[in-house]
Amino acid sequence: MREFAFELALCGAIESDAVVARQLATSVHGRRVADVIRIEPGPEFEERAQITPEQLPSNAIEADVGPGRARYWKDAFDCHPERAERAVDIATERGFFERERRGGRTYVRQTVRYPDWFDRLVAIENKPDLGRPGDLETQLRTDVSLALVDEVVLATASHVTGAHLNRIPDPVGVWRFDPETGQREVIREAALLPVPDAGVELIERHPGRTDVRIVSATEKARARRRLAERAYGKGWRTYDLPACAQCTPDADGRPYCAWKDRPVRASEECGTECDGHEPADPPEINRTGLRGEQTPWEPDPDGRKRRQSGLDRFS
Repeated sequence: MREFAFELALCGAIESDAVVARQLATSVHGRRVADVIRIEPGPEFEERAQITPEQLPSNAIEADVGPGRARYWKDAFDCHPERAERAVDIATERGFFERERRGGRTYVRQTVRYPDWFDRLVAIENKPDLGRPGDLETQLRTDVSLALVDEVVLATASHVTGAHLNRIPDPVGVWRFDPETGQREVIREAALLPVPDAGVELIERHPGRTDVRIVSATEKARARRRLAERAYGKGWRTYDLPACAQCTPDADGRPYCAWKDRPVRASEECGTECDGHEPADPPEINRTGLRGEQTPWEPDPDGRKRRQSGLDRFS
């Protein structure tokens, strides 16, 4: 089982009651990217869902802007004016801010208070074949020592032995997942990581030396919110579909190839060099519709509809 197909199958199996996204950075100063992020809804998830189906810009969320009295936009941001202006534009377009003009100046306010919408963040590292672990142990130790997410899990299709478990950091949970059936067996429960505390982030390895950086609890809180927003806006159906008649998306929207008899990654496996290639337009999938039907994410919230009907008031 190729890792890409394994990853898509796992995303489809765990998304019914959560926000799931693929290939997102889970570092603060480093370069770590998690295969899958699963976000469990928090107490105010419905309030977040009613704002916009897209990501909200971090600078807008962190700005000194509330739902009360409007503020002059330049006074509300602690960043470069160009970044602030861009954040205002996006936040307004996505219904989180509204603007008004006074004496030639632009003032902004939040349409709603930013909600406490997410609970546990789970980072999942996919290794279908534990016989080819690569740099798995270092990756998992990096995740555990930083503790940006609440839980870290290793997902595999392999039979998991005691020797495997001994090489995996103790706090890391282990799932055995069958991508054909969607069945998931919890081999070891993940431990909750010390998210509220400062973390240690591995930055770079050198012969005889490892560079690390202390990450404060405040930095982690901001990075968690950015990660949650990116996941909310992105989802996991972000892949290209091949321009080939052999490809027919399955019910989950995965790019199933009849010639290879499995899902395929168009950027790596498809094209004229493939013996089964039959030129055709790429098949279409309703990514938004599938995500809206199968997850708590709301593609067209009522709040968005109301704002769309009155956008001219703020132009």
